[in-house]
Amino acid sequence: MVSSSRSIPAPELCFNALLLLVSLSCFTFTSTDAYDPLDPNGNITIKWDIMSWTPDGYVAVVTMYNFQQYRHIQSPGWTLGWTWAKKEVIWSMVGSQTTEQGDCSKYKGNVPHCCKKDPTVVDLLPGTPYNQQIANCCKGGVINSWAQDPDNAASSFQVSVGAAGTTNKTVRVPKNFTLLAPGPGYTCGPAKIVKPTRFQSADKRRVTQALMTWNVTCTYSQFLAQKTPSCCVSLSSFYNDTIVSCPTCTCGCQNNATQPGSCVDPKSPYLASVVSGIGTKNPYQPLVQCTSHMCPIRVHWHVKLNYKEYWRVKITITNFNYRMNYTQWNLVVQHPNLDNITQLFSFNYKSLTPYAGLNDTAMLWGVKFYNDLLSQAGPLGNVQSELLFRKDPSFTFDKGWAFPRRIYFNGDNCVMPPPDAYPWLPNTSSRPVISWLLPILTILASWMFFLGSF
Repeated sequence: MVSSSRSIPAPELCFNALLLLVSLSCFTFTSTDAYDPLDPNGNITIKWDIMSWTPDGYVAVVTMYNFQQYRHIQSPGWTLGWTWAKKEVIWSMVGSQTTEQGDCSKYKGNVPHCCKKDPTVVDLLPGTPYNQQIANCCKGGVINSWAQDPDNAASSFQVSVGAAGTTNKTVRVPKNFTLLAPGPGYTCGPAKIVKPTRFQSADKRRVTQALMTWNVTCTYSQFLAQKTPSCCVSLSSFYNDTIVSCPTCTCGCQNNATQPGSCVDPKSPYLASVVSGIGTKNPYQPLVQCTSHMCPIRVHWHVKLNYKEYWRVKITITNFNYRMNYTQWNLVVQHPNLDNITQLFSFNYKSLTPYAGLNDTAMLWGVKFYNDLLSQAGPLGNVQSELLFRKDPSFTFDKGWAFPRRIYFNGDNCVMPPPDAYPWLPNTSSRPVISWLLPILTILASWMFFLGSF
């Protein structure tokens, strides 16, 4: 009996293995997981409190709490949506409004504010008349982060719902909650009925509670929010003339065929007209200065000075986006020496401890009315500060120890240069040149040895 299978020659088998390894090296695997290791409990919680019953429904106060330590909702603000469980309508709203009224033709006389099955709600703007406001409303949808500004980390509105149940047993919770802040990135879970919220009077002598409460939890994923990174990190030091730039094409490439004209030369005579966004469908779409990395934000970490017991770092944040002023910006840095930070100049500082007993993460942000606004690309489009550290027993300039492990800008993880590109001490031996072919050749040699043993 003759077998129909054929033996594969060793050279062909080795070539196939090499081809497979090269193919795998061309793919980048990403995750849409919303878990943030530096803010493991961060989320936005939407609390829906029914405060009173009406003849055909109820009046509720809806509050969004930003429990994220350093990620805030910036202008143009949040957009909240859901789907009604039955045939509910919105009679009126205070502190917010729906973007569309929908078909209310079956109502005569008193017409509802919104009759859509899936309403979309936005915050009112600052300066709204007082009779249309409630507490924590009317900030244009901007919600600050919990660690940076806890007093402004919530947003509320009041809604009067009709054609709904009038008791705890007949009311049905809405479904399919969505949150844009202002773009995609948040995924909201189902509404869950919880213990009614309790409220304490201003004099703290009386406690009342909601008639019914449900919560919705929304978590953020940077991979869902944007297809490309939004910031990168460059490095330099006093002991090496090498300036390690952001990796090329970190946030896109200048010759990107899918987005022609996605960057602007600062010397272009048409700069003003392009930046104005005339004829642009989305005026909030980043318009960046033409660079090798094409990122809206670059963070530069420079190891500046070395003292006997201290060392100093200079941080510079540069805005390359012509269409964005970053208000209430913040920076999160992870470095092993942050537990010995001694002094900061012109930045605020807060220690973050995502894990008990490990103080290696810090949040930095600008001083109010001084540098809390990061202006759009141009001469004023940067902020900077210096950090002074006390040396601990593990201190060393060797092997990139002086550079950060991770940097976030406004909650987004910035792309770091590859570790083998970090500035090295001048007294170290020449940096080994590691070819990307070395691991492939090693595996190939192993295959040859394995096949030769038969």
